[in-house]
Amino acid sequence: MTSPAPSAAPSAGAASVLDLAPAPVVPVVVVEDAADAVPLARALVAGGLPAIEVTLRTPAALDAIREISGAVPEAVVGAGTVITPEQVTACAAAGARFLVSPGWTDALLTALLASGLPFLPGVSTTSEVVALLERGVREMKFFPAQAAGGTAYLRSLAGPLPQARFCPTGGIGPTNAAEYLALPNVGCVGGSWMVPADAVAARDWPRIEALARAASALRTVGAL
Repeated sequence: MTSPAPSAAPSAGAASVLDLAPAPVVPVVVVEDAADAVPLARALVAGGLPAIEVTLRTPAALDAIREISGAVPEAVVGAGTVITPEQVTACAAAGARFLVSPGWTDALLTALLASGLPFLPGVSTTSEVVALLERGVREMKFFPAQAAGGTAYLRSLAGPLPQARFCPTGGIGPTNAAEYLALPNVGCVGGSWMVPADAVAARDWPRIEALARAASALRTVGAL
């Protein structure tokens, strides 16, 4: 990645993603039918996971964000898989309250900063972390977490780069989430294990609520 041009850092008083997501787990949701968005969000909120990342992987995603934003005020709905400046604008207009990207470019980072919304740009290398710190960004998504080195990699970053805080996503589930959350530079984790595709397809909202409740019981020692 080429070195980014200087740009304004997030303001010191800006809300962080963790400020908006008091639970240690952020559900990463794929919505195929916007009609499922509201009952799905209500199940997650009832289970103790109010921050919901709706990924832009389907044509229904923006409508889902709009529906949740309007009908489930207790949810903190965000947009994931944001990869273009145009998507930043569209997600903000739909009511997204935070933005998450799998990676970043200079143009995307500029748009994220300009949006005024809390955001997590994706990183998987030390150089990317340092480049973001240079731009005043301290909160990042570590993706794909397991494939990029997992907890051992994040533990190694904590010494030289203690100011960076991460939300690892990718390959995280109920068997390893607690290991990530025990790291001092991890503020939350993202995952989809509490919203399995078969449960969403069956509209089994009680099952999703129960899985969310179990995930919300996890704790973190880090803080974004």
